Amino acid sequence: MSTGAISPTIDLAQIALYGFWIFFAGLLYYLHREDKREGYPLESDGRGGRVVIQGFPPVPEPKTFRLADGRVRFAPGPNSVPQPLRGGEATSRVPGSPIVPIGDPMLAGVGPGAYADRSDIADRTIDGDARIVPLRAAAGYDVASKDPDPRGMSVIGADGQVGGTVRDLWVDRSEAIFRYLEVEVSAKGGKRNVLLPMNFARVTDRAVHVRSILAGQFAQVPGTYKPDEITLLEEERVVAYYGAGTLYATPSRQEPLL
Repeated sequence: MSTGAISPTIDLAQIALYGFWIFFAGLLYYLHREDKREGYPLESDGRGGRVVIQGFPPVPEPKTFRLADGRVRFAPGPNSVPQPLRGGEATSRVPGSPIVPIGDPMLAGVGPGAYADRSDIADRTIDGDARIVPLRAAAGYDVASKDPDPRGMSVIGADGQVGGTVRDLWVDRSEAIFRYLEVEVSAKGGKRNVLLPMNFARVTDRAVHVRSILAGQFAQVPGTYKPDEITLLEEERVVAYYGAGTLYATPSRQEPLL
């Protein structure tokens, strides 16, 4: 027998190979089980919660996570509550049927306007400060000298009309990028400031253009509780409003292209 051989048919290299296969299979099992800490068990819209859908491997035991601000979360755990069906209804009782909005589709929270019930607290930097704030509250941040400064520019909706005027920019102090434009709009109760996500805005040298919603729909953008701070839940609702506009801003957007 050659060096390293244990028997005529087994040697150390073969044992090492089999050991690696066993280790790798265990690693795949562990990782696939860990990625089920959020979103599982799956919800069934047609079986009344009588069937637990979790697949293989099963959902792991709850693990405790202590956050930097002192809060404690469990995954999976009681903090993972089922998402409610807000302003929509299924077109039939058949599982998986399309969901259509009820009432104002821009605020129904379904389709492209759906959002998650995240914590209603502001995200924080490593120093404990609010992560996303307007420039008026962020010392040391400003618009680059070679870029157009949108402050004072008109915001043009998808209908070509003026929906408001940019008053400030909101910066992400952890990523050093602008997340929102603060827009002053006319509402029933007077002037109010709403946020416009940069993802939905196209800034030119003269104006800011938005294709997702119409000029008159800026007045209904969900607001923030504090003037210089936005919570995680408020971010979800703001972005969802513009997302809903991509399909529900006009009746024609819900029709087939052909």
